[in-house]
Amino acid sequence: MRLRQEARVLKEKAISSMVIATEAFNSPHDRGRTTKVLLYLQHSFEMLLKAALAQKGISVFDPALGRSLGFETCVRKVMEHPDIKLNEFDAGTLRAIDALRDDEQHWFNEVSEQLLYVHARAAVTLFDDLLQRVFKEPLGNHLPLRVLPVSVDPPRDLSLLLDEEYTQIAALLQPGRRATHEARARIRTLLAMEAHTEPDTRVSSKDVDRVQAGIRGGSPRAEVFPRLQQLATTTDGEGLLIKLRFVKSQDAPPVRYVADETVPAAAIREVDLQAKYHRSATELAKDVGLSRPRCTALRRHLGIDADPACYHEFVFSSTRLGRFSDNALKRLRTARDTLDVEAIWKAHDPSAHNRPPCTVPGCQAQ
Repeated sequence: MRLRQEARVLKEKAISSMVIATEAFNSPHDRGRTTKVLLYLQHSFEMLLKAALAQKGISVFDPALGRSLGFETCVRKVMEHPDIKLNEFDAGTLRAIDALRDDEQHWFNEVSEQLLYVHARAAVTLFDDLLQRVFKEPLGNHLPLRVLPVSVDPPRDLSLLLDEEYTQIAALLQPGRRATHEARARIRTLLAMEAHTEPDTRVSSKDVDRVQAGIRGGSPRAEVFPRLQQLATTTDGEGLLIKLRFVKSQDAPPVRYVADETVPAAAIREVDLQAKYHRSATELAKDVGLSRPRCTALRRHLGIDADPACYHEFVFSSTRLGRFSDNALKRLRTARDTLDVEAIWKAHDPSAHNRPPCTVPGCQAQ
């Protein structure tokens, strides 16, 4: 396979970091081991995502800043590319590793050996998938089997791991233990893991405070970490050839969002709205592959601007600025491929006079 020059360099950097991460995981020395594993896992994926985008001819630089794109932007661009086919749970694995790395690099958290293993093993599985999907080569060409993450404590059911971690945190928060700092470090790890199911996860001290209050109040894990109820793992193979992936739990209950901050039982996540709603109308139309007027017509037909999951209006002094989320992009792309866009355009063309009501099925326009 002929590689673009930038893609070749980035791919080699990605593989080098993955090798270092797996070697660090298997190191007999504990000093700095978790830090090294998380930093190099995150770096390996950032380089691999950029290599994949570069190979597909997509720029990995922000034209306004002149700097390479951040990790989250790369994840979104790869998810949007039809040939790479990164699904939501694959993206969740990447985001969770990035969130764990972020706390490890800029503050501190406490990642148990079991949780470190499942993320390292899932990372190797996903890295191999992406390397084969984009570059048509397996990770085994670069990584001997003896370097894969190996643990004398094989992974158990994820829900059991999370229950054990939650019980340990509750014990550390007991009066007289003087271990609040360790408990909070473990709380940060579980909050970071919500990135598996919540794209805009950022761990803040306020989030940790709410969780700490909920645990001290005796609330069960399902109430304090409702998003983690949606998470499970699957494994294929055995021994060194085991493949581990994060998936949606079959028994996942619906998540109950609580807006009242006085409710101590809920881990109320503070969402960065500018990160969630990050597309302008022009950018949205470009990503959908329609002209802006036709995209506007399709938005009206679907009721995108009335859906809070798709649209948010930011107010800065006297200025109002509408922005769209990834949910809007997904809905518009699906509609573009399944509906008669020209008929919708004619029905919603704002320049048309005395146009009849839209007769395309499913129209949400008022």
